[in-house]
Amino acid sequence: MNWWRAVSIEAFCCAILWLIGLMLIHVPLAPMWALIAGLMTFIPNFGAVIGLLGPVFAILLSGRDMERLLYLLGLYAVIVVIDQLLLQPMLMKRVTRVPIWASLLVPLVLGVVIPFWGVLLAPPLLAIVYAFRKPHEQPKAGSIITTAATEDAPVNKVQQP
Repeated sequence: MNWWRAVSIEAFCCAILWLIGLMLIHVPLAPMWALIAGLMTFIPNFGAVIGLLGPVFAILLSGRDMERLLYLLGLYAVIVVIDQLLLQPMLMKRVTRVPIWASLLVPLVLGVVIPFWGVLLAPPLLAIVYAFRKPHEQPKAGSIITTAATEDAPVNKVQQP
């Protein structure tokens, strides 16, 4: 459930970014393409490319200058960088409790181990692993933690003031 919420927030943010960018470039049917690009964000790794196809065809079929096509490709690059390096790690950490280092490192490692499927499956796998992970118990506010070592292992004890 938390993963779905994180991806929905990410899709909304990407749709807003696409809408602003497409309106600035004056792409025909910009709100529709922004909505489609936002929905395509639910498809990991390939959604952004699929969301780019509609505006590319709209610019090519409008018969306008190719300079706008270059602006569109630049917009795509900016949105992908913002999404992959800022939005996804930040949302995964806040909503699904996935650490930022894991959301950046695991797709790279899985991409090396399983070239195509590793990168594709990394975000949902991370969300599943961290969803079933037992949260660490936090001591109550104002309590003092002391460590008492035994022969077997150290034991943390919480003392109430």
